[in-house]
Amino acid sequence: MARILSTSPLFPDLVERMRSAGHDVGLPSGDEPTPHAQLRAEIRGADALICLLTDRIDRGLLESAPKLRIIANVAVGYENVDVTAARARGITVTNTPDVLTEATADLTFALLLGAARRIAEADAAVRRAEFPAWGLDQALTGVGVYGKTLGIVGMGRIGTAVARRGRLGFDMRLLYHNRGRNEAAEREFEAAWVPFERLLDASDFVCVHVPLTEETRHLFDRRAFERMKPTAILVNVSRGPVVDEAALVNALEQGDIAGAGLDVYEEEPDVHPGLVALRERVVLAPHLGSATRETRRRMARLAVENVLSVLAGDSPLTPV
Repeated sequence: MARILSTSPLFPDLVERMRSAGHDVGLPSGDEPTPHAQLRAEIRGADALICLLTDRIDRGLLESAPKLRIIANVAVGYENVDVTAARARGITVTNTPDVLTEATADLTFALLLGAARRIAEADAAVRRAEFPAWGLDQALTGVGVYGKTLGIVGMGRIGTAVARRGRLGFDMRLLYHNRGRNEAAEREFEAAWVPFERLLDASDFVCVHVPLTEETRHLFDRRAFERMKPTAILVNVSRGPVVDEAALVNALEQGDIAGAGLDVYEEEPDVHPGLVALRERVVLAPHLGSATRETRRRMARLAVENVLSVLAGDSPLTPV
């Protein structure tokens, strides 16, 4: 019997699946994820760990886990895990790719439309019983989306799903920048690869779908915002540090760009106070990219299947 430790509550049927396979399952006592200090104390006897992107799985924690064989991260990204230290100790690390692609693409367009059509501002106005008088340039007038130019930075699974929505749903012209060409997207959606600077110059909407690396950290800085159209809207659902938030606040305040829709932040769960203070054409969400019931269940199930596979002596389904 192996000991499986989860830092967060799991769906009951998935807990039963692990227990029916003969394993002991440790869960948080309440609804909140396990604090890091407590996790360090509990992980000593664990053979497997199921964790979230918000859990810091560092070298010190791994040194407290002599029996650990697998870390199943319930996320596509895995920058919260010291993968090098894990591999040095023979620990398998897995993630949950593919299953959250469509949900994240949906949220990308929700943020894009919300910022463009000022939905959050309009909702707040109605709740204050402030109904703007109709006029050619009435309050809360937004910008159109249909037929505009969409720039996608990172044309992987999620970027491609966003391209599909933009092209087939809104007849948008598609530009993209990626380390390599996505010829399938070029054929299917008439997407055009362009240099990063050209994408910034020409796009009405810029959506970010890149992993966090040393190359992408603060990819969107003061110089990037100065290149964008003053009418452009930025949408980031990738990783917070890809955007220099101080530079973004300045760009929005100075009118270098028109708006932003953000689901991720540099210092989550803290959000730059300048962003919080901006009300016009700025939509903020608390990292909801994969937050549909169906998607979260698929993510958890994939993590559990990775754990069971490794504990049975088989290969993981989605190794990092």
